[in-house]
Amino acid sequence: MRFKKLLSVLALTLLAVSVAQGQNNKSNGEIKGKVRVEVGTPADVSVIVREGEREVRRVATDKNGDFLVSRLTPGKYGLTFRKPGLSVGTIEDVEVKPGKTRTLKNLILTIDEGSIAFIRGSVFSSEGRSVPNAKVELAKVMEDGTAKKIDGRLTTETGTFVFRLSPDLAKYRVSVKPAGADPIVKDVDIDGAAVYRVALSLPPRP
Repeated sequence: MRFKKLLSVLALTLLAVSVAQGQNNKSNGEIKGKVRVEVGTPADVSVIVREGEREVRRVATDKNGDFLVSRLTPGKYGLTFRKPGLSVGTIEDVEVKPGKTRTLKNLILTIDEGSIAFIRGSVFSSEGRSVPNAKVELAKVMEDGTAKKIDGRLTTETGTFVFRLSPDLAKYRVSVKPAGADPIVKDVDIDGAAVYRVALSLPPRP
């Protein structure tokens, strides 16, 4: 008898907790969204939820740039988005309603020109003249020594090119392939936000 009574009390307690959680879920709201970035990966962008200047919650985006901030008391919030190498993004007056999920769209973080690395270069002929419309490729040199292509472009009318990169420590390989000849390659070590200059000189035509 006592055992049955204990089970009844336990069942009522669990029911009360379940009801309380359900009411809590309905009384709170959520904010979700997707962050896109101009360069690099959208993963690990810090999403800071604020009431005025006071931080309420902080989460990070996943590998696809998605985030979800749950259990928010109804009201208006500001959001700040931060990631090294990118400009800081802010949104104000985001209203959260009870039991609702507010979805934010068109969140794009652009490059912070003062905190990224630039590889700027020029392609020259064997006579020292600028070569326009030369195809320049950029690859990242991996730890095992292999190179993974990540970008490519044509030189301008003055034979110049530029790549914008994360300032994180890394090695990159810049190359241009002349017709009927082996590629001309230069490795560039990135160790911070700065401008790294490269000159690629083509061999004489056969």
